[in-house]
Amino acid sequence: MAAVGRTTNWFAIWITAAVIALVAIVTVVVVVGNNQAVSPGTPPQSEIVNAETGGISIGSGDEVVSTYLDFMCPACNSFEQTFGPSLEQLASSDKITLDLHPVAILDRLSNGTQFSSRAANAMYCVAEASPEAVLPFLQGMFAQQPAELSDGMTDMQILSVAASAGSKDVSACVTENKYGKFVTAMSKLMPPDPATGRTGTPTVVINGEYTSLNEIAASTDYFTERFGG
Repeated sequence: MAAVGRTTNWFAIWITAAVIALVAIVTVVVVVGNNQAVSPGTPPQSEIVNAETGGISIGSGDEVVSTYLDFMCPACNSFEQTFGPSLEQLASSDKITLDLHPVAILDRLSNGTQFSSRAANAMYCVAEASPEAVLPFLQGMFAQQPAELSDGMTDMQILSVAASAGSKDVSACVTENKYGKFVTAMSKLMPPDPATGRTGTPTVVINGEYTSLNEIAASTDYFTERFGG
């Protein structure tokens, strides 16, 4: 993951400046859609993918940190840049299990190309083909994150990120949107903020409990302080 400056909490700045408005906008769409049952289709066949929750597990610690991220979401990118290194370190040392949930709630911001859904599908394709490439793929996608209200990335660009991450060929899986239904169904399982009933990204759940972004944003070392370095 990219190096993070420890003097400026960019995630906290983003939270205070923009994420509240963003969440307020996107969650109305998600909450309305949650009333409709969606068939999950065939889940990815991977030992690190939970077919019931959609979580992609990294590490094997008793403490479980679940993150819900949309690849079109700027706040998710800020979260990744700020907290990704410490979460990866904690997962690699098995102090936590990092449970990654690629979700799609911002398709409407990619000019009809369904970028969020396609990107999430691609992450499941990578998890199935090359589990070791999941984190490099996530990092690469955020490093090349397209702007909101753009067309997003093409399938070929996404496949280039997957190849650079060290994944085996996932061309058919990506271009056929093999896990599109699974992405839609799993996105609807994202837990809401208990204080507002709204859903948005990034969402963090620690050991089954929703954790406020404001609490997390108070320190760039939040996860290290909580779980040990």
